[in-house]
Amino acid sequence: MTVYEELQARGLIAQVTDEPEIKELINSGKAIFYIGFDPTADSLHVGHFMALCLMKRLQMAGNRPIALIGGGTGMVGDPSGRSDMRQMMTPETIQHNCDCFKKQMEKFIEFGPGKAMMLNNADWLMKLNYVELLREVGSCFSVNNMLRAECYKQRMEKGLSFLEFNYMIMQSYDFYHMFQTVGCNMQFGGDDQWSNMLGGTELIRKKLGKDAYAMTITLLLNSEGKKMGKTASGAVWLDPNKTTPYEFYQYWRNVGDADVLKCLRMLTFLPLEQIDEMDKWEGERLNTAKEILAFELTKLVHSEEEAQKAQDAARALFVGGGDLANMPTTTLTSADFTDGSIGALDLMVKCGLAPSKKEARRLVEQGGVEAAGAKVTDPTTRFDAAAFSGEGLMLKKGKKVFHRAVTE
Repeated sequence: MTVYEELQARGLIAQVTDEPEIKELINSGKAIFYIGFDPTADSLHVGHFMALCLMKRLQMAGNRPIALIGGGTGMVGDPSGRSDMRQMMTPETIQHNCDCFKKQMEKFIEFGPGKAMMLNNADWLMKLNYVELLREVGSCFSVNNMLRAECYKQRMEKGLSFLEFNYMIMQSYDFYHMFQTVGCNMQFGGDDQWSNMLGGTELIRKKLGKDAYAMTITLLLNSEGKKMGKTASGAVWLDPNKTTPYEFYQYWRNVGDADVLKCLRMLTFLPLEQIDEMDKWEGERLNTAKEILAFELTKLVHSEEEAQKAQDAARALFVGGGDLANMPTTTLTSADFTDGSIGALDLMVKCGLAPSKKEARRLVEQGGVEAAGAKVTDPTTRFDAAAFSGEGLMLKKGKKVFHRAVTE
C-alpha cells in the first residue's frame, strides 16, 4: 500500500487539487508541504491533532514538513468557521504562543537541516508595503469569487470587517512566498480552509506560471457531526498544565461507540490490519478498543509513562486494581478548613470540579455530585478533616469525572 493509499484508507483525505500529481509527490517523498497554525492560544489542542499526526506520517515517508506559525496572520484572525470576529492579540502574546507551539510540535515532528522547518509568517508579512501588495497581489484576486468562499459566508450576516477580508490574501501570499524561497510545493489544511488554499495555488499560477498543490484533511467530527475536542469545561489541550494526561486519556476513553474505530484509523499509527480486526468487535470489546485509542494517543502526546499512569488511574476507578495515586488529586491544607471541616461547595471549587460556588450549588441540586460513593443532596454539607486521611475522599461529578481530595 502506498503512502497516499494509506491516507485514503484511514479516511484522512477530503479534497485535492490534482490527485495524480499529489500522489506522485507524496509517494516519492518529494512533497515539501506546509500546514499553518495561527497562535490564538498558548497551547495546541485536539483540533490541531490530526494535522500534527499527518505531518508525522508524511515525514516518516520521506516528505518534508513546514510548520508555519501565523505570527503575521494572527494579527488579523481567520474568519473561517466563525460567526464573530476574533479577539485582537498583542505582538507579545502572539510571540509567547508561537514559542509554546514549537515545544509541543517537537514531540511529533523532527526539526533540523534537511528535516522539518518551522517558519513564522511575521518574518515576511510584517515587512510588506501595502500599496505594493495591492498592485502585485490584489490584482490577482476577484472580489466576487472571494465573497462566494465558504469561509466568508458565515461572517457576511453579522458583518465581515475589511481586516478579516484580507486574510485569504495573506494566507495565499504565504504559499506564494514559501514556494519561491524554500521550494514549498504543497499546502495541507482543514477542510474549512479550502477556499484560502485555492487562493494560494491560483496566486502562484498567475504570478509565476507554475503549479502548486493543495489537499484538505477531513475534519474530526463525531457521529453527530460536531467537532471533536470540546468538553463542558472547554477545549481538550495538548499542554498537560491545561488538560492533564489523565483528563486527555479520559476524553478518548469516553468517545462514542460509533466514533472509536474512526479515531483509531485517523489518529493512531497502529497498522490498518489491526484496526480492521477491531471493526468486528462488539459490546464490551468496544471498551477495550477505547482503552487502546486512549493509551495510544496519550502516549503520542505525553509519553508512554504518562499514558500508563492515566490508564492505571482509570482502571482503579472503573474496574478496580489500578493505582489511585495516578488519578487527579488535590491536597488540602489546614487553611482550607474552618473549625475542622470544609463545605461541599468550597471543596468542589478547590478541586476544580466547578468554576464557582454558584455552579457547584447547581450541580449538587441537580444530583450530579457524589462523595465517598454517596450522593450529595444538600449544598450546605460539610466534611470533617478526618474524611481526607489515608487514601482521601473520592469525589464524582456526573457519570465520568472523578477526583480525589487528600490532606497533607
